[in-house]
Amino acid sequence: MTDRLDEYRRKRDARRTPEPVPRSRPEPSGRRRFVIQQHHARSLHWDVRLERDGVLVSFAVPRGLPRDRARNNLARHTEDHPLEYLDFAGEIPAGQYGGGRMTIFDRGTYEADKWRDDEIGVTFHGERTSGRYVFFRTGDRDWMVRRMDPAEPGWEPMPEALRPMLTTPAAGLPADDPDWGYEMAWGGRRVLAYVSGGRVRLTEAGGDDVTSWFPEIRPLGPALAPVEAVLDGEIVTFDGARPDPALLARREAPKDSAAARRAAERTPAHLLLYDLLWLEGHATIEVVRYAERRELLEGLSLAGDHWQTPPYFPGGGEFAREAARDQGLPGVVAKRLDSPYLPGRRSRLWRHISA
Repeated sequence: MTDRLDEYRRKRDARRTPEPVPRSRPEPSGRRRFVIQQHHARSLHWDVRLERDGVLVSFAVPRGLPRDRARNNLARHTEDHPLEYLDFAGEIPAGQYGGGRMTIFDRGTYEADKWRDDEIGVTFHGERTSGRYVFFRTGDRDWMVRRMDPAEPGWEPMPEALRPMLTTPAAGLPADDPDWGYEMAWGGRRVLAYVSGGRVRLTEAGGDDVTSWFPEIRPLGPALAPVEAVLDGEIVTFDGARPDPALLARREAPKDSAAARRAAERTPAHLLLYDLLWLEGHATIEVVRYAERRELLEGLSLAGDHWQTPPYFPGGGEFAREAARDQGLPGVVAKRLDSPYLPGRRSRLWRHISA
């Protein structure tokens, strides 16, 4: 009788990996447990493992399980894993198979209403994952996974194409200072960042995709995972502590990915994030005030080598303007604390004031 863990053992050296590598043949347990692990390997993905016949039938899902019925996500059938993997989390050493950090995203039990060689239908009962999903084969090891149940009440799909809200030039600071929040005007390249399934997509104000231009920004996706969001911000390049538009002008469309990496090394860019348009299935435009959107944004703690959320100042316009002058910035952006987000529209609710 074939040992279903043979392939698993062949790929691992028990002396060099903290993963469980049992010597005995697996024995059926009669239970139906599952685990979903977030795996920061060469590329971020989620491993979905289903207990069956003494092993964990495993799928690597690059973008995780879909949260609504609008899309199917790629899944790749991998080798069976031992039941001990239900509790495994840790750092698989670099150079070993699957090297990278493994954390437990969710676990629980499941029911199977269909289990064939080419299609598996399950209903998850986990702490974070629930509902019916179908895995279906599209190739040798290539599968897709689809959510069959409706999304959770109130869920709205991530918008695919938004335009940033625009400012109106103003001669001076607002008279009702306490009703406004103030940000620095960075003079950079305005972008929207769509973060989903551990990946980030960047679009310019006109809608053009510039993701490939800025490879140093891509790690924002796995850093924020599993959270999904649409963010508004600006790409800048710095000369010391000051943004330099001339340096940013060097970051034009690259010829290929190698050219983009070289440009990122020579002239690194930074993404400054200052608004939140969609978060975890809920739109924040038009119905959520600017002050509340900033609170949600800051709750994400977005800080990395090439991205951050600069502070804003509720009230204190004169202080903000002086700070802009001290930093050599073109000015400040005043936003009413109760303002909605109006995609693609120019409004006096947001004002650009020169330093």
